[in-house]
Order: sequence, then structure tokens, then C-alpha cells
Amino acid sequence: MSLEGKRIGIGFTGSHHMYEKVFPQLEKLMTVGAEVIPIVSYTVKNTDTKHGKAKERIEKIESITGKSIISTIPEAEPLGPKNPLDCMVIAPLTGNSLSKFANAITDTPVLMAAKSTIRNQSPVVLGVSTNDALGLNGVNLMRLMATKYIYFIPYGQDSPYKKPNSLVSNMDYLIPTVESALHSSQIQPVIIPHMD
Repeated sequence: MSLEGKRIGIGFTGSHHMYEKVFPQLEKLMTVGAEVIPIVSYTVKNTDTKHGKAKERIEKIESITGKSIISTIPEAEPLGPKNPLDCMVIAPLTGNSLSKFANAITDTPVLMAAKSTIRNQSPVVLGVSTNDALGLNGVNLMRLMATKYIYFIPYGQDSPYKKPNSLVSNMDYLIPTVESALHSSQIQPVIIPHMD
């Protein structure tokens, strides 16, 4: 399926080390002619880390997409009724945001955009990056795996011996997952070998 002209929301949550794996996928989406709408959590907008300064990160996202970020819940809410997306992607998706999403907590712009997209019966694609997906958060992961309109970028254990509960999506599959989700299909296999 061509993504040309499709409105794709890309939501970033606070798994800071993963942004450099997502940025090339943003560039590819732009190359194929998608309209990319960037949405960030409060953590992404305001937190400097060893992986970079928040201001520089936002500038890079806006430079790639040519659009200002959506960074408040009121800015994200119209992505439901007024300015709908064809598909919403959250990549990276932290364990914290995963657990909130699975339990219908909508307290960040990214989660509001996802909720608005599901309201329109359009797909939401999740790219997990969490150290506890096979721990306490496992129940939330499985709840979302079984939820209509939600699809996953294939994931695996990124460090099975040092961090046995950790799962990370392979962001190279972001675009194929979106293409499948737009056909109401989960790309397979969804569980892939670890990426150490």
C-alpha cells in the first residue's frame, strides 16, 4: 500500500535512547509522501538526558516533518473528530505509557492522540521499548495485543540475559507495520529474535 498522502501521527514517549532509531523512519515516511504529524509527551518536550537536550530533539523532529510538534492535550484532541489521522504510531512506547494506555488513562498528548484515533476506528501502531514488558507490565502488553485497532511493530528481547524482562521493537519494521495496520492486519511474526 502506498502511504502517499496518508496522515500519520508519530508519538514519542520517554525512551530517550530509541529516538535515533525512529528518526530514520520519519525520514522514510516523508520520502514516500506521507503527511507526518509529530506528537510528544511532556517528558520528551522537557527532559534533557545523556542522549540529548529536549530542545534539540524537538528541533530535529520539526525539521524532518516540516511541522510544529503537538505537545499539549488540547492540541492533540482535535486529531479525533476535526483533523483525523489515518494511523497513529507511538514509537518508542515506554512501559509507563503502555500501562496507562492499556488502562484507559489519557494524561499526555500522545495518549490523547491515540485515544482519538481509536475513537475514529483507525489503527494505532505501537513500538515498545520497556524494561518490564515481561514483568509486571506483561498483563498490559497482552491486553493491548488483544485490543481491536491496535497493532505492534515486531519486538524481541533486546538483552535477554542482562535484562530478561525487557522488550524492544525493531523500528526498521515501522513502515511495514503501518502498511499492514491500514489493511487491518498485524504484521507477522510479531515476536522476533533478540537484537543484542
